[in-house]
Amino acid sequence: MKILIVDDEELARARLKRILTTLEFKDIVETSSADEAVAALKHTKYDVVFLDINMPQVSGLELAYELKYLNENISIIFQTAYEEHALKAFDIGAIGYLIKPYSLEQVKESLTRVKTTSAESIEAEDVRILSKTGESYLLLKAEEIFYVKADLSEVMIRSAKGFSYYGQKISDLEKKLGNHDFFRIHRSYLININEIKDMQTIEQSKLRFSFRNCSDNIESSKDGAKAFRDKFGG
Repeated sequence: MKILIVDDEELARARLKRILTTLEFKDIVETSSADEAVAALKHTKYDVVFLDINMPQVSGLELAYELKYLNENISIIFQTAYEEHALKAFDIGAIGYLIKPYSLEQVKESLTRVKTTSAESIEAEDVRILSKTGESYLLLKAEEIFYVKADLSEVMIRSAKGFSYYGQKISDLEKKLGNHDFFRIHRSYLININEIKDMQTIEQSKLRFSFRNCSDNIESSKDGAKAFRDKFGG
């Protein structure tokens, strides 16, 4: 298990590292700021991050969104001297929330929770998509998405809140939304079939889709139109 510690206090980092070493974790990296943490995550795929909330310049709560955007599967365990941020922390998707000074047993319990929490244990209705627009983040439910457009190695998501970016390929998002009535009508487009307002046949038997809650029109590929007709009839 690869573990990242993010805390601006050197003594706090050293104490946590001693606890983790005692628990026989060896692959541990320390960072003291948001910039260092982001750089580390871009370079290496970590399983867990112990994230201090009260840091200068960028708080741990703000940083959590960026880390989740870079790696949506990373498990976040917040550490802080205050209880007041717990609700917000779990809204972001934290696995644990440690109040300083915490014990070895509390760290062990949080890491045990990481090991027993898997993507398969998350029910379909709990799927959330963390996307980015400018310097802000959106936490979208599947049903809030009208369609998805491939954009090189990431995708653009169209919702009522406008366009936002998701840092994975369209094929990855297709799998994530597999139980939510999305259909791949083109190598570059994934649409929410519950948002379809109208369909028109155009040249080469392709389909043009319009949506109930936005004015955009999306055209399928020829193969995508055939697959859509085969699945839904017509």
